[in-house]
Amino acid sequence: MKNMSFSRAMIFAVVCALAMPPLAVPVLAQQAPLAQQAPSAPVAQAAPAQPPAALPQAAAPAVPADGTATPAEREAKTLKAAAAELKELSPWTMFKSADVVVKAVMIGLAFASLVTWTIFIAKMVELAVVQRKVRSALTKIADARSLAEAQFALGSKGSVLASFLAAAMREARLSAGISSDAGIKERAASSFAEIVRAESRRVRLGMGLLATIGATSPFVGLFGTVWGIMNSFIGISKSQTTNLAVVAPGIAEALLATAIGLVAAIPAVIIYNHFARVTKGYLELVNRASGAAGRLLSRDLDRTHVSGGQRSRGAAE
Repeated sequence: MKNMSFSRAMIFAVVCALAMPPLAVPVLAQQAPLAQQAPSAPVAQAAPAQPPAALPQAAAPAVPADGTATPAEREAKTLKAAAAELKELSPWTMFKSADVVVKAVMIGLAFASLVTWTIFIAKMVELAVVQRKVRSALTKIADARSLAEAQFALGSKGSVLASFLAAAMREARLSAGISSDAGIKERAASSFAEIVRAESRRVRLGMGLLATIGATSPFVGLFGTVWGIMNSFIGISKSQTTNLAVVAPGIAEALLATAIGLVAAIPAVIIYNHFARVTKGYLELVNRASGAAGRLLSRDLDRTHVSGGQRSRGAAE
């Protein structure tokens, strides 16, 4: 009986053991999600952190929706255009791309330079011709004894000496019958002075323009430079870049105006100083011609008095 009771007890225990696992599985299944949810909370908090590969994508510039270029792309295009322009930079290119005011300044200075060289060529020919004429005339009348003989020696060639001789003979004719030689010589000297002043004005014609060009051309060129640099700074403010490749063309155009101003001014000053020396030498020749005519007039007056005295003595005898 005891063995049968023990066997029944063992069978009951085995049956209970086999029945318990299905009851424990739902409990474990309910605890498993809790175990999985517990460590997932820190992971959810760290989720905003992005890997390093995402940073360049965030820093990349956004392309505008309308398809226009970004400021960086515009600056790159501007630099490329400026670099291409620098490669082709020449005086003619700078003139064509300059502002209207700067172009007007350059054209005016170029015209002033042309006027300077025209005056130089014309005055060189004129002064060489008149100097040769005066020297030749002085040589021809060196042995003349009277105004009439001097006029005959000169012939019909026009020179300032011929004007002096004509003025002296006119004064002698108008003063016929006047015994005061001093008055005749004074009036003749006054006529000679007027001829000298007229000749001085004639040979100095154009030198005032040379002086004006030499004095004002640098300042006119500087005005063009200031205007061009002002436009360059305006362009810098519009392009919002201070890169030298962008700024250089405008500044080069502005400096070209100053260069042309100096090209017009320096030759004008040199030519003016040269003509001042040459004109001074020519006026000395004119004064020599005036003195020669005055001496011939004085001889004629003395000869007239001598001839008149001889006739008076002959009449008295």
